Amino acid sequence: MRTAVSQLKSGCLMMNEAFSLSGKIKINVESKKIGNFSQNQVRFYLKYSSFVFRVLKKTSFQNFLNWMLKKERIAEQAVSAVHVKVLPLRRNNGKSIAGICDTVRGRIRIYPKTIKFCQAFTQKFGRGSLLKYAGNRARAALIHELLHLKYVEDEKTVRELAREYFYLFTQKQYAPSSHSLRLCTMIFAARLVEAVPSSVSNGLSAELGAACLRASDASK
Repeated sequence: MRTAVSQLKSGCLMMNEAFSLSGKIKINVESKKIGNFSQNQVRFYLKYSSFVFRVLKKTSFQNFLNWMLKKERIAEQAVSAVHVKVLPLRRNNGKSIAGICDTVRGRIRIYPKTIKFCQAFTQKFGRGSLLKYAGNRARAALIHELLHLKYVEDEKTVRELAREYFYLFTQKQYAPSSHSLRLCTMIFAARLVEAVPSSVSNGLSAELGAACLRASDASK
């Protein structure tokens, strides 16, 4: 892992801004669906998407993505656009979607968590923890979808590599024993579900606690 971090640091120094994905990241809203949400909900999702937009465009993360694309031999031109979606999207089973990649057109879409989830999460763990979770969830989703450009339908390989690359990025950004790294690890270690307030204390907190303990043990 130390060797990988060293390669990452040297590789990032050699990156040229011309190959950055930053210019391809845009906030995208489906105007036809806006009418299904209240003004307060729309305001919340606009703030959420703006936050994610800034997180994904940070220089440190952009350098990391460029290094990853080069290492995986994924042409930067394979990505035509990265859309930070304002409104959430659910699967048929009700679970929210973090990201989708159109491998033919090279279009990636990153989706937010629902307002219900965010309210429950904030109530239990605080706004600061929510921001860290939301930002790192978006980073992990983008890493995952970029890998689909090469591995397409090989979901197992994509998940394994996404986990490895995400951990590599967090190792470079955070101290191994920090709360931030434990929260990042939770992205992969726990399968959080949206819950009504009455079930948050039993379900959400239990899964978060278990995830953080696993992350703490893994970092020792």
